[in-house]
Amino acid sequence: MPNDLLIDELVGDLRPVRPHNPVRQVAWLAVLAALELGGFAALGTVRPDLASALDGAAFWWKVGGLASLAAIGVATALRSFDPVSSPRKNFRWWIGVAAVLLAAGWLIDLGNASPLGLAERLQWRMGLQCLFTMTLLSLPPILALAIMMRRGAPTDRSASALATGAASAAWGAFIFAFHCPSDDPFYIAVWYSLGCGLVILLSRTILPSVARW
Repeated sequence: MPNDLLIDELVGDLRPVRPHNPVRQVAWLAVLAALELGGFAALGTVRPDLASALDGAAFWWKVGGLASLAAIGVATALRSFDPVSSPRKNFRWWIGVAAVLLAAGWLIDLGNASPLGLAERLQWRMGLQCLFTMTLLSLPPILALAIMMRRGAPTDRSASALATGAASAAWGAFIFAFHCPSDDPFYIAVWYSLGCGLVILLSRTILPSVARW
């Protein structure tokens, strides 16, 4: 086959990729986050003791930490949709920040010694409900980022899927944090880590094949 015909055969079904516009993408994601948070709050889900919880260091550790992880995850995911970028280095930053936050939670826990045993603090029935709700709240950002991923041109789809899962998991957990009645660092470390891990695994499994371009 002549070279010209071979090249035409290889590129004949390719489609142009819309230029990457992170400002527009961030704006859309901000609107989605506001709608999801507002809608979740409108259902009457905000914890009734929120005013008193604001005085506790553990609450701010929980909310601030999740907001940081969500922001780093979104930035990493959006960057990965550019064909010249790989999110693996930034994803390691996400993991490092998560580790620092867990260490900070351990220090807060030391200062707030609980008389309860670990099994009692775990509250597995409530924890399973948290796990389900966090996963559910992570689905809208996964869908939004998956659409952006498909419209982009990621060259490392597996890493982009991991970054998308990390961003969405922290996003869902952040929204849920305003409903979750527990600020116990041990409870948060166990159940929120499980929730984030589940969402990341889901994203890594599904998105590489769904978001082909």
